[in-house]
Amino acid sequence: MSLSQMNDILIKAVEDGEIAGGNFLCLKDGIEQCYFEYGYADKETKAPIKKDTIFRLYSMSKPVTSAAVMLLLERGLIDLLDPVELYLEGFKDQKYYEGTTLKDVKRKMTIKDLLFMTAGLTYPGENSLTERETGKLFDKLVDGLKDGSPYENFGTVEAMNELGKIPLMFSPGDEFLYSSCADVLGAIVEVVTKMPFSEFLQKNIFTPLDMNDTGFYVPEEKQARLASTYEVTEDGLKKYEGDNLGIQNRMLNKPTFESGGAGLASTIEDYSKFATMLLKKGVYNGRRILAEKTVEYMTTNHLNPKQEQFLESWEGLAGYSYGNLMRILTKPEPCNHLGSKGEYGWDGWLGVFFMNSPKDNLTFLFMFQKTNSGTTTLTRKLMNALRASF
Repeated sequence: MSLSQMNDILIKAVEDGEIAGGNFLCLKDGIEQCYFEYGYADKETKAPIKKDTIFRLYSMSKPVTSAAVMLLLERGLIDLLDPVELYLEGFKDQKYYEGTTLKDVKRKMTIKDLLFMTAGLTYPGENSLTERETGKLFDKLVDGLKDGSPYENFGTVEAMNELGKIPLMFSPGDEFLYSSCADVLGAIVEVVTKMPFSEFLQKNIFTPLDMNDTGFYVPEEKQARLASTYEVTEDGLKKYEGDNLGIQNRMLNKPTFESGGAGLASTIEDYSKFATMLLKKGVYNGRRILAEKTVEYMTTNHLNPKQEQFLESWEGLAGYSYGNLMRILTKPEPCNHLGSKGEYGWDGWLGVFFMNSPKDNLTFLFMFQKTNSGTTTLTRKLMNALRASF
């Protein structure tokens, strides 16, 4: 299969109304092999998707947060076994639910727990007391996006201290559960460095990597490049304008709460620089951003068999383990696409996706904006076509 056939897959998805528009980029050894774009960044105005279109990353913010924590680690500013309460007092004297009974945690939550999603935290939901209490906190963060809200100045550290007071789903280390861990890590970076999380990322990651269109908001002069978000309805794709997880949909204003788990926006080209730096073991354009040993640790699975049991029920992660806010393919046999052992990356709620395959020196990025997407059937189709082309 030729790489051009991947474009046919993208065109069909747009013309079938599966997505409004998207783009994808493939690199080998850090060198662009193909780039395709098709469809609209905004269907109503007919603004086309371009290489400099800005997308909301949502959970694809997490690997960037992981890299920030790795920088603190290699500089000797933190230890993986540091209790979270050392930096955020709201995490002192934590409890967890066993059924409806509150119990003292068996041990303190650590930075390592946050990086591996074994902390006992969760995201908002209705299936448990912890999910409902977490939802109330994130409702405050969404309310804080409105002018005049009592939560207008609810900052990253303050919000995460409140999160720490919510009883956990389980005692830290007992299980894996995908959750708001990266938001807590962003607050820890802020406390350790004594600067806003955004400022640390700008100085240590975005500026060194020439990521000029990446940040926690999209200023007025760049708003025309921000893709619109869509949701599936009975009448097809309709524009979605809601705020989610404390993230403003239009991303116009600099946020008070800087979400390490979901808050960044970027372009496909900007994020490819970050991905390429990881694939080249910490080096970008001859400059070392992260130590080679740090990148090796960051891109290695760290869950034990008991913790991995949760992943077995996550259809899109068949064959994967997890560590440092990324999936890592450990068993290609049950994987639901053509993958290579050691492949790693992550995706986002609105459809952005990245993958690095060290075995093949291959990077793949795909970006569109549709709610409740993550890694989709379309993403896997493109991945399979990519693998068949090399």
